[in-house]
Amino acid sequence: MVGQEQAVTSGRFEDAVRRVLDATGPGDVLTYGEVAAEAGFPGAARAVGNLLRTGEGLPWWRVVAASGRLNPGDPAEHARRLRAEGHTVTPNTAGQLRISQ
Repeated sequence: MVGQEQAVTSGRFEDAVRRVLDATGPGDVLTYGEVAAEAGFPGAARAVGNLLRTGEGLPWWRVVAASGRLNPGDPAEHARRLRAEGHTVTPNTAGQLRISQ
């Protein structure tokens, strides 16, 4: 696990995540965990979220929680972008927006 933590902070992680996200297109949606696994860092879903929060130019709106819940920082903007790409976004029983999968 220490090796993975070092890779996450070394830049290899960011490069790998960027490659995964660059391969996504309009209409594609992945979970944080799927992005981490496809980047070669299974179990690093939180690190993906941290990168999306600070990384410039990344298509952050194409990444959702495993439950389908949208970014809590700006769920309205997240929903707008997903709807623009053809997705259905609805409130769950708690009133949180989520993508219908």
